[in-house]
Amino acid sequence: MIKILLVEDDAELALILTNYLTKYDMEVTGAEDPYIGLSLLTQHQFDLIILDLTLPGMDGLEVIPRIRERSNIPIIISSARDDITDKVIGLERGADDYMPKPYDPRELVTRIKTILRRTSSAVEEQVEKKEELFRVDKGSRTIYFKERMLDLTAAEYDILSMLIAHKNGSVSREQLLYESEHIDDDSSVKNIDVIISRIRHKIAAIDSENIYIKPIRGIGYLLSTNV
Repeated sequence: MIKILLVEDDAELALILTNYLTKYDMEVTGAEDPYIGLSLLTQHQFDLIILDLTLPGMDGLEVIPRIRERSNIPIIISSARDDITDKVIGLERGADDYMPKPYDPRELVTRIKTILRRTSSAVEEQVEKKEELFRVDKGSRTIYFKERMLDLTAAEYDILSMLIAHKNGSVSREQLLYESEHIDDDSSVKNIDVIISRIRHKIAAIDSENIYIKPIRGIGYLLSTNV
């Protein structure tokens, strides 16, 4: 269910919008006073704010930066003020959309869904980027950790790139040994432990607070990105 904070001092309009949005699986919490709206924002989790501009005690254009100080929640301005300056200032201060009153509630539903799809995609993209702790450049045979290049030997590159390819999954010492192009087949699997230790040391030079390569008893190692 989509959770909406409606900051609107027109009780009749607030009731109309609340009843209409409820039909579209939206839960609306109303606030006639901007200070109450700001307080509710700190107490509850909302997906979007519908904000009037002409409010008691504080103009809606002043409310927007107050919201932005604590949250990136999408904001739709809903206002009877049709001055283009209000629209420009509202958008510059961080609002996502501006709807001049009167408007058809069906359009409001469409605007809400469009904005939430857009913001959801942006969040997912940020998460994906955040999860890309390790980046392999196969052309230059280099590996970047947190966008900093690791100074690796050929054997270390082989081992770490295999662990990255199987991230969050275990890889046996034997597989690491025999699939590496730069480790002799007659080498001991204990050599893998030595190489892993060197890789860990180089990663720790960038991030010493987390352990990314973890031993799996009786099997081998696992590269964890869930730290």
